[in-house]
Amino acid sequence: MMAGASAPSPFYPSLQQEIGFSAATLTSIFAVYTVALLASLLVTGSLSDHVGRRPVISGGFALMAVSLLLFWQAADVTGLIMARLLQGIAAGLLLSALSAAVVDLEPKDRPGSASVWNSVIPLSGLAMGALVAGILMDVTVMAEADVFGTLVIAYALFAAVIWVIPETAPRHEGVWASLRPRIGVPATAAKAFWRSAPAVIAGWATGGLYLSLGAPIVRHVFGAEDHLTQAGVIVLLCASGAAACYVARGHSSRRVTLYGTSALSIGTALTLAAIAWQSLPAYLAALVVAGTGFGTCFYGVLRSVVPAVRPDERGELFASLFTLSYLAFGLPTLLAGMAVGTFGLTATMLGYSTLIVLFSASAGLLRKFGTRD
Repeated sequence: MMAGASAPSPFYPSLQQEIGFSAATLTSIFAVYTVALLASLLVTGSLSDHVGRRPVISGGFALMAVSLLLFWQAADVTGLIMARLLQGIAAGLLLSALSAAVVDLEPKDRPGSASVWNSVIPLSGLAMGALVAGILMDVTVMAEADVFGTLVIAYALFAAVIWVIPETAPRHEGVWASLRPRIGVPATAAKAFWRSAPAVIAGWATGGLYLSLGAPIVRHVFGAEDHLTQAGVIVLLCASGAAACYVARGHSSRRVTLYGTSALSIGTALTLAAIAWQSLPAYLAALVVAGTGFGTCFYGVLRSVVPAVRPDERGELFASLFTLSYLAFGLPTLLAGMAVGTFGLTATMLGYSTLIVLFSASAGLLRKFGTRD
């Protein structure tokens, strides 16, 4: 699912040239996905707690297959927006259900391992989607068919194969009430959730910055025309985040979160310096530092909140967590898209990055001097 979220990103600069749309339109296409995902989470986020994980996951993957088929065939901005709209709805269905299913299936003799995989797997998927798409764009003339055709087939298979896996969330009453748009944090996890919220916002705002504007910056600021280098922004950010989560699995959630906010602040500040120096190697190295913060911020929060909820509250918890995450991911991106038209790409990137540095540092200080885990 996450590979499908990042796979379109390397295609955006080419689509800009082929179809002809502005950087502001590009961030709008990107933001449509996030808005649709948030709306889907608000309505269906806890649905799998009531009807079971398998029906929600199957339906989500079926809709994901349709959305990427539309993206593959899109010939104008309207087609791209419709495709990303459907993909956002599908992602909203899948995020909370898949995350809850991973926790449901956590081995009894490995407590806490679900939080590791719920951090490592999504970031690895984001990295793989962008990496494979970037490579194929440089080595084949049929990259869109190879990338999106393969994902469409894979998603259709997942929609069917999920029924072979045992159901982990028995049906119970309240399904229609669960569809009312709402945000709810289970009472047992509320304190840890809100204490961790600034770190979540800092991490996902960083992800939104680089996934939306990272490839255009590499092309327009550093002059890198090859698609693999442009995709490398996403690959480095997410792969380093996944690796950091795995390495950090033996440390306390508080220490992991403190490291994450520090790495976000320092790494993003270093990207600003690299842009000023016009140094692509320095920029990519700084992304690795920021990426470790992106991953560990979210992982530290999962370690804090997941153990506090009952099995039948997991869908609701992940819906709330991802709603907060994607608000931080999408809203700044949408504002950045509006700013690009007025201030230009480089100035917008510098302003956005500066705000992330300040907010990440503030989130770290709040966690450091707040209540200890």
